[in-house]
Amino acid sequence: MAFIATGPFDFFCSWLFVSICYRLFGGSKLRKLNQTLQAFTKLVLVLLGATFLLSLIVRLLPGSPADFYTNALDEEGRLAQIKDLGLDRNVISGYLHWLFDFVRGDFGPFFMSGGGTRPTSLIISQAVPRSLLIMLYVQVVSLLISIPLGLITAYRADKATDRVISTALFTGSAIPGFALALALGYYLGVRLQMFPTIGYVPMSEGLGEHFKHLVLPVISLSVPLCASYSRILRTEIISTLRQDFVTMAVSKGISNSRVLVKHVLRPSSTALITTASLNMGGLIGGTVIIDQIFALGGMGQQITFAVFARQYIALQSYIALIAVAFILFTVLADALIGVVDPRTKNRNV
Repeated sequence: MAFIATGPFDFFCSWLFVSICYRLFGGSKLRKLNQTLQAFTKLVLVLLGATFLLSLIVRLLPGSPADFYTNALDEEGRLAQIKDLGLDRNVISGYLHWLFDFVRGDFGPFFMSGGGTRPTSLIISQAVPRSLLIMLYVQVVSLLISIPLGLITAYRADKATDRVISTALFTGSAIPGFALALALGYYLGVRLQMFPTIGYVPMSEGLGEHFKHLVLPVISLSVPLCASYSRILRTEIISTLRQDFVTMAVSKGISNSRVLVKHVLRPSSTALITTASLNMGGLIGGTVIIDQIFALGGMGQQITFAVFARQYIALQSYIALIAVAFILFTVLADALIGVVDPRTKNRNV
């Protein structure tokens, strides 16, 4: 428990030391180290706040894992088992015990109905790869569709092409993801039998079946993102087209398509990259219902079951991992923006 008590103090001392060295000596390396340490401190604070708030909210709900784990025991045996498992701890004590185990890589037990436990790490190892693959496919499909549409609508702004594409995108984004998933599952899966409507097939069992089982979930999650991404890119491209370097490129006789792709797209994509990184975390929430509809067995389905079963120990580990992934995607986006637009490297964070 000493780690929990001294960890924040160590972070503060390290941050203070680096800050003093930077103020005294300057230097780009110290600045980068300072920024990295500040980002890491923010990560720790976000994790602590999110997991503790979740622990408090779940404990306020009626029921507990004991109702599922000890329902086959008599009252005396039930109370003894609850004490042995530590389910009688208060919110603070239970959270600190979970946090101490989490930093050591122990994500806690998942209590099974009627008795017995299952390591939460085993559930995570099976669910996380599925969710990450689905999110990756959704982002790739959304970007492959939205980037050309953003270029076309920006180049043909306020013309018939722009109006038709924008109307179609807004119509698609207005349809809730779960409604689109049900409609696609019924028409393309049940009536036309073009794609499977349930289950997940790993790549090891065949790439064809793997992608075939994910077509409907990916489309259901991609359609709303396409409208958002294309509109963001359209706005940024229209703004970039007014810049002097674009006028100079056109005056040199460079073709419009080359100007758009080579000179305009790159500096206009920073907002799109930021939005895409933030949506990676949002897709976790979007996959909750999609997981249930198509029975994919990803993190969304596991989170739903953990909520209904009051599995607050496992649920805290799920949310902590999601928070880590969310911030890592944000850091990755910042690094990618620095590559796409080198001017941002010299800006203070």
